[in-house]
Amino acid sequence: MMKVRRYLRGSGRVLAFVFIASVIWLLFDMAALRLSINDVNSQLLKEQVIREREIFKQQSRVTQLMKRGFKHPVQRVDLAVTHAGKGPLSSDNKLAQVYRQGGKKQDQMLGDKKINSLHHQGDNLLKTDPPKYVVSEHKEGAAIQEVTPKQGVPAKKKAVNLDQNLTKSETSRVIDGSNKVMLPVVVSNITQVPPGVQKDKHALLPTSKKGPIETGDVQIALDKTDSKRNKKVMTGAKVSQLDNNSTAVRKPGVHKVLSLDMTQAPRDANAVGQFGQAALVASNEDAEVRKRWDEGHFNVYLSDQIPVDRAIPDTRPEMCAQNVVHDDLPSTSVIFCFVDEVWSTLLRSVHSVLNRSPPHLLKEIILVDDFSTKDNLKEQLDAYMSQFPKVRIIRLKERQGLIRARLAGAAVAKGEVLTFLDSHVECNVGWLEPLLERIYLDRKKVPCPVIEVVSDKDMSYMLVDNFQRGIFKWPLVFGWSALPDEYIKKNNMTVSDPIRCPVMAGGLFSIDKKYFYELGSYDPGLDVWGGENMEISFKIWMCGGEIEIIPCSRVGHIFRGQNPYKFPKDRQKTVERNLVRVAEVWLDEYKDLFYGHGYHHLLDINIGNLTEQIELRKRLKCKSFKWYLENVYPDMDAPLVKAEGLVFNRGLRKCLSLQKGFLLFEICDLSKQSQHFNYTWMRHVRQQDLCVAPQGKGNGFALQLCDNTKPELRWFHKSSNSALAEHLIAEFVSHHMCLEAGPQGDTLRLNPCESRNTFQKWQFTHYHAQ
Repeated sequence: MMKVRRYLRGSGRVLAFVFIASVIWLLFDMAALRLSINDVNSQLLKEQVIREREIFKQQSRVTQLMKRGFKHPVQRVDLAVTHAGKGPLSSDNKLAQVYRQGGKKQDQMLGDKKINSLHHQGDNLLKTDPPKYVVSEHKEGAAIQEVTPKQGVPAKKKAVNLDQNLTKSETSRVIDGSNKVMLPVVVSNITQVPPGVQKDKHALLPTSKKGPIETGDVQIALDKTDSKRNKKVMTGAKVSQLDNNSTAVRKPGVHKVLSLDMTQAPRDANAVGQFGQAALVASNEDAEVRKRWDEGHFNVYLSDQIPVDRAIPDTRPEMCAQNVVHDDLPSTSVIFCFVDEVWSTLLRSVHSVLNRSPPHLLKEIILVDDFSTKDNLKEQLDAYMSQFPKVRIIRLKERQGLIRARLAGAAVAKGEVLTFLDSHVECNVGWLEPLLERIYLDRKKVPCPVIEVVSDKDMSYMLVDNFQRGIFKWPLVFGWSALPDEYIKKNNMTVSDPIRCPVMAGGLFSIDKKYFYELGSYDPGLDVWGGENMEISFKIWMCGGEIEIIPCSRVGHIFRGQNPYKFPKDRQKTVERNLVRVAEVWLDEYKDLFYGHGYHHLLDINIGNLTEQIELRKRLKCKSFKWYLENVYPDMDAPLVKAEGLVFNRGLRKCLSLQKGFLLFEICDLSKQSQHFNYTWMRHVRQQDLCVAPQGKGNGFALQLCDNTKPELRWFHKSSNSALAEHLIAEFVSHHMCLEAGPQGDTLRLNPCESRNTFQKWQFTHYHAQ
């Protein structure tokens, strides 16, 4: 002990202090290191969680984008393929995985393939110079469900619902979307559901102001409205006594969109083309397919083997099934116009409306026979449709064409809303109510369903992009165009939001009947087919209405590469004449763009009297076409002239000038209006009302009052990429003669065109189009 004390004296004490301090410091370091390690582990764990969340978000974003079709305008799911008459290729094709919400299984997507687009009903484009527009094919998938009838109800018809999942233990009653309230269902028969297919609830019919709605097929209590999942805000509520003393607070006047799908007998899951699947025929049947192709310009042989009431995929965005609509929607008359339509596709069109439309909203189906020649479309069709009280057939005594056939159907319609459909379609579940809801909210809205694709080759049902809208290109050629990404983001659009549509396709839309006639219906001067979709689209927008595409309403349509119908007169001349009537009434000064895109030859044709249409536009106080371009279709490129400004001669290095009725050359000066000319869509070199024109048969020049019908006033300029692109070539001269400036700048004459002659080369200050 003494040695220790001696050692701690003096320098030893210092060393001991340092040692103890070091030990203490080491202990602190170890503690801090352990805390640090824990912090690092925590941070690493946190980063891993964040990273996994980000990956999940990215995957979800990609999935949503794929659903929207940004990368693939038209997509298709690899559905099981059935052979005609042989049933599915595989008994375990897992329909439940693909028959619900098209494109949901992204790993099943195939590559794109293109099909021809339509002029307005999808059958083919106008045979004109402008480029063709294409609409691609899409993917699909969904699931069918089973509904069990209530005991004691006679089994007459079955009902298949394409909505939400239902377990086996719940076959006697239906759970609403919140999985809380049990709702009783009365259905008249059982659907036989194939193995692997999910079962689901049946849609609920609303009550009307006069009490519960009853039909021969379904009698169901109202569904519960989930205010959190619906955008509509309603006031007031009442409590309804439901099953097993359960109660639900329902908001009066609204209900969820009904997803009805009726059929006359239990649905055969193994039928050809069932559930919208692609179907194939055996190789030894190819000859029969080719033989019957021309009957409708699609696979008629295969269509005839597919059930007329087949199920198709519910391709609506998922949120559509949760949307609410008003109970007191207007009733509609559905009008089909047809001429020599294929029997099976006509019946499939009618059955899709009967089976998937709420009966209390479907006032009637009107079939307008535009003087068909097929025997089976006469007495045989009458006999078949006699079993459906709501179906009426009107027969025209001579061929009138689509436009006047629709007017004939509208004239006898009893519904509050007119719904026009093509006669080779398949309406999807929940298709009708979203259309009627838009009209209920605003009678001047004209809603159109999303037009999906039924393949002309294998009759498969294919999903289309939600963000497609109808547009036109010059000279009034209809096409489809995707909404710009910037527009979608700017307006915070979802996949179920209505889309403003500059031009409707024309074959499928709903319109308030009174409003249809307030607008003057269709121009009665239009013949047969063609241009009526342009006419009614411009009329609606410019006269106070709106056209919308409703993503929650979807209808499949057979897009054919060729129109099978015969025209009473020349097809191309008929369509061109219709388009001229539209241009003269609605395009104002922009009609020059129509004529200037290859239709100069239509300037002097007989298009009939336009007085009534012009007076209608004045009476309705319609806006200008300029307003339409600026407010409805602002991304349309529509310059009123092809070029404007100074007209510079490359050889003379001076500009053309008009002074006191004479043409001469001056040093170029933008401030001088006398040097400003336009090169118009009519191919005129024009200043105000005066046009540059050759004088007589000589090589001199004079100024004449502009007249669009006179070919001698027209000049080709920048019309090609040839060596003469900068020349002004006289159109009326049989051989190439070009406008040439004299070397001294004192003459202007016509001379044979020379590609290297700089005195024949002219340049305008601004070019807006080639």
